[in-house]
Amino acid sequence: MSIRTLTTRELNRATLARQMLLERAPLTIPEGVERLAGMQSQALSAPYIGLWTRLQTFDRAEMTRLIRERTLVKATLMRATLHLFTAADYLRFRSTIQPALDVSLTAVTGNRDKSGFDPAVVLEEGRAFLAETPRTFADITAQFSARYPTADIGSIRYMLRTQIPLVVVPDGGAWAYPGNPKFTLAETWLAQPIPQAPALRELVLRYLAAFGPATVSDAQTWSGLSKLKEVFEALRLELVTYKEEGGRAEYFDLPNQAIPDADTPAPVRFLPEFDNLLLSHAKRTRIISDQYRDRIFGSGNLRISATILVDGFVAGLWTVESAKKTAALVIAPFVPLAPADRDALTEEGERLIRMIDPEAKTHEVRWKDV
Repeated sequence: MSIRTLTTRELNRATLARQMLLERAPLTIPEGVERLAGMQSQALSAPYIGLWTRLQTFDRAEMTRLIRERTLVKATLMRATLHLFTAADYLRFRSTIQPALDVSLTAVTGNRDKSGFDPAVVLEEGRAFLAETPRTFADITAQFSARYPTADIGSIRYMLRTQIPLVVVPDGGAWAYPGNPKFTLAETWLAQPIPQAPALRELVLRYLAAFGPATVSDAQTWSGLSKLKEVFEALRLELVTYKEEGGRAEYFDLPNQAIPDADTPAPVRFLPEFDNLLLSHAKRTRIISDQYRDRIFGSGNLRISATILVDGFVAGLWTVESAKKTAALVIAPFVPLAPADRDALTEEGERLIRMIDPEAKTHEVRWKDV
């Protein structure tokens, strides 16, 4: 039996469908977070905006309540970056992601001077220090600088962050979490231990449900884990495969997932900073043209801009400007857009800016044209 070849537009439409970007989904907030297999959360507002753009019904206050009630948690997970997960998924996958955190620790601190402290002792002391009360990284710096005056404190901070399961503690801020966060032990916050058994098989299946069809390299890019080929091979008989158009890549997918037609209409959408749709494939042309990558990704992916989707592909950037009780959403397309797309983005943008800054007296959408 011949293997179907997928075009870039078919990959685009399939991924948008999984991401709830072809049609907003009638899911609850926790269901939406789990459908997405977690949400990148370096920017405080990002998960709020990411769900607003994907769910039929989104209530900002409800999301904040779920965070404060510990149904949703923010923690260091995929690619050693901050993600918002349901508590259930955090417990399910935290140990599975640990090898990626180990690799990140080596990559960041491998060439640094490790003299002046014993890692095993510092981890024990760090756990005890964080168990006493939630701590900021400034607190950790002060504590361990006094304890180990000749040690590289950056290495100690990163080791504690990646080797001890920690969650960010919410506060009364506008987006639930503070800009200078405090961390506490995940087991304390969730009142249960972290299961040690890895769940690699389930993690791969959840990835495909959210981002497929995808290659082994795609899954490794998203998770930060290596050597996932063995997991995919073990799952091969349970999955379907496709070929890359004009290339050699092999895409894997769940058997019950449809591939929408390449001409399926894709409505305009606003994506927040750091949205995982832009970060979860080794080859990103299914959503971003190569000619626009440098406009979106900062050096080392330290900043990933908020973007607009037009016809399913990234077509520009957007920002928020607030002054004198006026909140404006500013759209900067990469190329001139059709009037119908401009009208749709203006309408969608007006709704979004009202969600972002409900206290403003005036809300507007502005254009920064090419």
